[in-house]
Amino acid sequence: MNAHEIDYILHGDDMQCVEIELDPNESVVAEAGGMMMMEDGIDMETIFGDGDNSQKGFLGKLVGAGKRVLTGESLFMTVFTNKGVGKKRVSFAAPYPGKIIPVDLSEMGGKVICQKDSFLCAAKGVSIGIDFQKKLGTGFFGGEGFIMQSLEGDGLAFMHAGGTIIRRDLQPGEKLRIDTGCLVALTKEVDYNIEFVGKVKTAFLGGEGLFFATVQGPGTVWIQTLPFSRLADRVIASAPSAGGGDSRGEGSILGGLGRLLDGD
Repeated sequence: MNAHEIDYILHGDDMQCVEIELDPNESVVAEAGGMMMMEDGIDMETIFGDGDNSQKGFLGKLVGAGKRVLTGESLFMTVFTNKGVGKKRVSFAAPYPGKIIPVDLSEMGGKVICQKDSFLCAAKGVSIGIDFQKKLGTGFFGGEGFIMQSLEGDGLAFMHAGGTIIRRDLQPGEKLRIDTGCLVALTKEVDYNIEFVGKVKTAFLGGEGLFFATVQGPGTVWIQTLPFSRLADRVIASAPSAGGGDSRGEGSILGGLGRLLDGD
C-alpha cells in the first residue's frame, strides 16, 4: 500500500469525532483546525500540499497546494505522526451536526469525488486534489461549483456531512435525482449531471430550486439530509434583527409575560 494503514473508532452520534490510532511512524493528514485532541508522542507538522507520498520535490508539493487553492481550501495541511513508542491516538471533530463517513478507497476503485469542505482527514498517502466536472451544466448549476474534491489512493479517508447520511449502491442504469446540496460524494464510475426541474411553475414556486443532481449507476453515492447551507439559512432567518431588537418570547404565548416580569 502507498497510504499508511491506520485504525479508527467513531465516537458520538450527532456531533461525532473520529479517533485515529497510529503505530510508530504512522501519520494522518487533516485540514487545519480539525484536530480535537492528541496524546503525548504525536508530532504535528504543517506541510505544503496534501501529504501524498508519491509527490517528490518542491514542484510536486506546489502542484498539490495549487489544487487545494482551486477548491477554496488553505495552501497548507497538517500531518500528525506518531513519534513515540507504542500506539498513540489523535482525534478529529466534526465541524457541525452530522455524521463522519469512513471510506476505504481501496474498496472504492481508488477514488471518491466529494463536495468541497466535506473532507475531514485521511491516512498519509491519500491524495486530496480536484475533480473537474466535464459538463458545463454540472459546473454552473451543480450547487457546489465546477470544481469538486477528489480523494485518491488506497487508504482510509474520512468525510463529514450534515444530518443523517444515506448510502445508495446504484445498479447499472439505475438513476436517482437528488437535491444539489444533498449530494455528498460519489465513486468515480457514477455518471453525474444536472437536470432542469422541467416545469417553470414547479421550478419557481415549488421551493426545491431549479435543478436536480442526477446520478446514474453503477456506483455508490452518499446523500446528506441536512446540507450546512440549509442549516445556516434557518439559523439566520431565526436570528434577531440587525437593529438589535429584543427577540425574547417571539413566537411564544409567554413572551409578553416574560417582558412584564423583567420589568419591561
